[in-house]
Amino acid sequence: MNDSGVESSGGCEAKPDPAVNFDDPLYVHPSDNTVTSVISFKLLGTKNFRIWCSSVVRALKARNKLGFTDGTVPKLVNDPVKESKWERANAITCSWILGSISENLYANHACSESAHDLWNELSETYHKTNGSVIFNVHQKIVSLTQGSLSLSDYFRNLDSYWKEFDGLTNLTECTCEAANSFKNHSKLMTLMQFLSGLDESYNQVKCHILLMDPLPSVKTAFSLVSREESNKKHGSNSLTSGSKTSSSAFVSKFVDQKKSKSKGQIPQCKNCGLKGHSIDKCFKIIGYPKDYKPRSEVNSQNKSFSNNSTSVFQTESPGSRTGDSSNDCRFFN
Repeated sequence: MNDSGVESSGGCEAKPDPAVNFDDPLYVHPSDNTVTSVISFKLLGTKNFRIWCSSVVRALKARNKLGFTDGTVPKLVNDPVKESKWERANAITCSWILGSISENLYANHACSESAHDLWNELSETYHKTNGSVIFNVHQKIVSLTQGSLSLSDYFRNLDSYWKEFDGLTNLTECTCEAANSFKNHSKLMTLMQFLSGLDESYNQVKCHILLMDPLPSVKTAFSLVSREESNKKHGSNSLTSGSKTSSSAFVSKFVDQKKSKSKGQIPQCKNCGLKGHSIDKCFKIIGYPKDYKPRSEVNSQNKSFSNNSTSVFQTESPGSRTGDSSNDCRFFN
């Protein structure tokens, strides 16, 4: 700046306006507008109000606009500049909240002039925290078992019920020793509930976890059970591949044996019914050879030869010639 009070532009960068406070809730970032979606789903009513509320609160905290909903950022009517900034920031916050509710609910709350009034209307209408709601969530927790669910699905469902139950009870935070004891007791109950609902196939790893001192957190227990599940899957795959190999070897051996048996089978003629030749070699079809003798003649000759041999044997035996019976016994022995 020169002596006349005019800022010199040569080699000097423009400095940010010191009047702008980026931590001020009244500050609106250039990217913040009424069409911005702060969460990815819509409020449908009482059935998803708790998770919707938690998501919107987290989004407004990130944008430093939560004070407009709980009334901690009041409207300053005595300061026209800040009043104008408040009106703008309040309008954007209302648009974010209305943009995150379903079309069926939009018309009932579109006329709210402040984010604080809009937030109170939504809470009074859809935040139904009574004994029956808490009982239903608690009943889901104590009755949930793994059953046909996978281990990850079982733990995810149980974890969501725990978080919903904690949100319904909404205990006051405390840093005293009694609060720490209560937190440890709550962690113990979640661990016991997780282990009690597991499938019986995990009994061995459950016993291992219960013998640990100190007892692990429920997330650590889930990690240990997941490792056991992975080991079981790996082992079952190995057994399955081994059984397939054994089955293939057995089938191959059976087929080889069947082939070897089929090779050793005696053929049977389909024309005459006799075994020892096939139909293409049947004499009744192709004719008998010149030196062929019927089986009946061969059998009679064999029978005659057998009878002659027996008579000669009985006549020429040493015992019959000498009459010595001891020689007969010695011969047959």
